[in-house]
Amino acid sequence: MTDKKTHRSVSDYYLLGKTGLRVSPLCLGTMTFGTEWGFGSDAATARAVFVRYLEAGGNFVDTADGYTNGHSEELLGQFIAETGSRDRVVLATKFTFNSDPANPNGGGNGRKNIYRALEGSLRRLKTDTIDLYWLHVWDGVTPLAEVVATLSDLVKAGKIRHYGLSDTPAWYLTRAETVAELRGLEPVAALQLEYSLIERNIEREHVPAALAMNIGICPWSPLGSGLLSGKYRRSGTSGEGEGRLQTMKSSTNAVFQKFTPRNWQVVEVLQEVAAKVERPAAQVALNWITKRPAVTSSIIGATSVRQLDENLGALDFEIPAELSAKLDAVSRPELVFPYTFFHPSRLALVTGGMQIAAEPPWFRER
Repeated sequence: MTDKKTHRSVSDYYLLGKTGLRVSPLCLGTMTFGTEWGFGSDAATARAVFVRYLEAGGNFVDTADGYTNGHSEELLGQFIAETGSRDRVVLATKFTFNSDPANPNGGGNGRKNIYRALEGSLRRLKTDTIDLYWLHVWDGVTPLAEVVATLSDLVKAGKIRHYGLSDTPAWYLTRAETVAELRGLEPVAALQLEYSLIERNIEREHVPAALAMNIGICPWSPLGSGLLSGKYRRSGTSGEGEGRLQTMKSSTNAVFQKFTPRNWQVVEVLQEVAAKVERPAAQVALNWITKRPAVTSSIIGATSVRQLDENLGALDFEIPAELSAKLDAVSRPELVFPYTFFHPSRLALVTGGMQIAAEPPWFRER
């Protein structure tokens, strides 16, 4: 991947993993295109956000067949057609989630559902091919060889250009890449995983795997579902504020359970750093994630043009090393088994004191 400059913009493009696909360092996520879920943007606002992203030089747009019950894809397809931007836009969408609970083959990662889901997405997006087709989540049952073979067939048929994996175990990624390599099939282009200052667990396995196999990582929720934006405040053991985390407070989905003592500690340090660099907390959090190893393009959402512009401003400054180190320290994942065995102090017992070439982020002392 291309070295990342200190001062960048959304129009500085990077190769996605080992593909020839050039994408912006900030990808426009469209989960908020549509109001069906009780949060998000109406069509006019969504269109304004999309147009502004293109005007700024952005070219990477991400959606999914299930976002706002398919309305996100419909709106995006409409906007792309109206602006004549299909050739310019790197269009990504996803499959996996069930569209019909009564149909056992209406979801999952089997060949039958992949073809069904893709035809629906192509129709809603008003296009004949998808640039990056994501497996949305590991379904736990479909043979991996079937998934890789099916997606490779779709590349050969011209229905998709590349494919990626979202929300899968690291072993699944490495096995998929191995199967593809040994059988001469299409390789995995990218990973889409939750990654932020308050969610760094992928650094244990996924990040090293991506680096070893030259696979680009596209973090989702780099602002921790909004917690890192500064719009929430601590209230006892919980939090308060206007936004998705407040709306979804009673949800059992772990994605929306961000009001924890540890996360508030991270927010406190983030706000201190933001004050010192004289930038909004959201910009600092986004700046930090875009500089992480293996990260190619971070997915941002916006419910207004103003919010989008603020997020795009995350690229044009540098966090001083000592302040970045503070963010690293307060947010670093716990060193759990078996990673305790891989700490340099323990590896010395194996290597005879020889220095290891590089230390993953979680090895550093707090």
